[in-house]
Amino acid sequence: MTLLTVWNETDPTTPIIETIDDAEIGAVLTGLGARFSHWEVKDFADDATLEEILALYTDEVEAVKQSEGYTLVDIVGLSPAQANYDEVKGPSREKFLSEHRHDDDEDRFFAKGAGVFYLHVDGKVHALYCEPGDLVSVPANTTHWFDMGTAPEFTSIRFFHDDDGWVGHFTGSPIASTFATFDQLHARRAELAA
Repeated sequence: MTLLTVWNETDPTTPIIETIDDAEIGAVLTGLGARFSHWEVKDFADDATLEEILALYTDEVEAVKQSEGYTLVDIVGLSPAQANYDEVKGPSREKFLSEHRHDDDEDRFFAKGAGVFYLHVDGKVHALYCEPGDLVSVPANTTHWFDMGTAPEFTSIRFFHDDDGWVGHFTGSPIASTFATFDQLHARRAELAA
């Protein structure tokens, strides 16, 4: 269940929107120039390689490449089963938690696990809790950050318009530290699902 929470940037304690309705989520994000949709989640073994998972979504990936003009696609994952998990999770989380923007769109499909994209637009912070099957596109030059949680586990397909891949321009703002974290939104999502 995807969750969208919106706050005024000056009041991180009082949501002005909180919804699990896909149509409402889509409408709010479309108003920001973002794209949001779902793909069918495909089953794969726990020990499937990233390449095997990417291959499962060949048709969907090709459709996005054709419609959006992407030239580079990759897949990343983070799992407690990785040998270097403890070494990677902290620095990776800290990097993405800092508010930044990109010269390119940031398109992500969640094949497994979850993460929260925070879009900081027009005086508001929009937190989109993504789950398996969610495809989200953060428009180029939109200030945002990403929280994968304190115990991250996800597999995500990424799309790029050039071979430079992920290049962030950091704002230096501490705003990300003032809003609900992945873990807090994960708990709130569970309350709403009950």
